[in-house]
Amino acid sequence: MENVSNPGLEALYWKEQETARAASPDDQKLSQEDFFKLLTSQMSMQDPTKPVENDQMIAQMTNFTMAEGITQLTDEFRGFAESMTSNQALQASGMVGQKVLIPSDMAYLNGERPIEGVISLPQTGQDVNVRIKNEAGEVVHTINMGQMPQGQHTFEWDGTLADGSKAPSGDYIIEASGRVGGQSEALPALTYGLVESVSMGGARGIVLNLESIGRVDLKDVIQITNGG
Repeated sequence: MENVSNPGLEALYWKEQETARAASPDDQKLSQEDFFKLLTSQMSMQDPTKPVENDQMIAQMTNFTMAEGITQLTDEFRGFAESMTSNQALQASGMVGQKVLIPSDMAYLNGERPIEGVISLPQTGQDVNVRIKNEAGEVVHTINMGQMPQGQHTFEWDGTLADGSKAPSGDYIIEASGRVGGQSEALPALTYGLVESVSMGGARGIVLNLESIGRVDLKDVIQITNGG
């Protein structure tokens, strides 16, 4: 079988190769305009004995259009995601100085603000109490709440000890219990923490840095209230 060559097409090919080698990575990207120029050249310089079939031409155009569309869509979604993250970070930055309620049994006493938290009762409970322990595990204060109905109930401790003195600043552990349904059981505790700063946590999203407590994901925050 005889091979048919086209000098014009070969010249165009080598010219394109030299240009591609000299171009920067961005210049080597094929735009829609470049694609149609090459397609037009291909049609004008094709072997007349073996013209490009319509199906082949349509397939080339479809593949290029789909690839360009996917790239554009990806860029748009990336831009949208970056915009959303920036907006979230901007909104979260307004939380600095605010208190957030989180599912944690750790609380911080700094001598200026009381320890505050919430306990949750699945149903009416009796002999409900909250014990506050220091870092050594010693109970330094007990809040007797008695009988409490189903729901969430707040508690507060200003650091005053039984002898009237003030407890030192530091981390304290919260434990709550009561008789529910006739049986004594531990009750889940939530505590408030002060937001000192906000940062981006990569895959974690927005992360709040709480006084003494540390890093907490924004999605884990149950309630936001004035720092006061």
